[in-house]
Amino acid sequence: MSEPSLILNAQAIQRAITRIGHEIAERNENSGEVVLIGIPVGGDEIAIRLSAVLSGIWQHPVPVGVLDVSMHRDDLDQRAAPKIYPTVIPFDVTGKTVVLVDDVLFSGRTTRAAMDALNDFGRPKKIQLAVLVDRGHRELPIKADFVGKNLPTAPTEKVRVRINQPGAEDAVVLEKP
Repeated sequence: MSEPSLILNAQAIQRAITRIGHEIAERNENSGEVVLIGIPVGGDEIAIRLSAVLSGIWQHPVPVGVLDVSMHRDDLDQRAAPKIYPTVIPFDVTGKTVVLVDDVLFSGRTTRAAMDALNDFGRPKKIQLAVLVDRGHRELPIKADFVGKNLPTAPTEKVRVRINQPGAEDAVVLEKP
């Protein structure tokens, strides 16, 4: 494997999150209806940062939740035992505009699983998708509403997002086989 290539450093990640926050604010006039739900691992931390940006724009707190999608994936039979993360959604999603937040959009299967899992918590008025990196190669008809960086990749490459990891600076790197 070759040396990973730096795609986004910490400052570029924060700029992308700030831009996504402004795009979410532009597209959603009723700020009181917007809630953010992050998908672990990665999307949960990005959702927290987006909430801070949106709270600054709208001058009120923007609720944040975390949604584990492990048991809703369509490839459970092809994986080892999935790592389960806590789901914490301390608000009702019914009638809200839910912005699902993930770090990398690839096949679209995680997003589909998130939408399935979200049904267990109510019926949102609208679901939008915000991702830090869209690397293409969709297997399902899913498109992000808000994208920090479009990064065309080969299917064999890996995009790694390091956010809020102890001892490591925030970064997005591309690993080639």
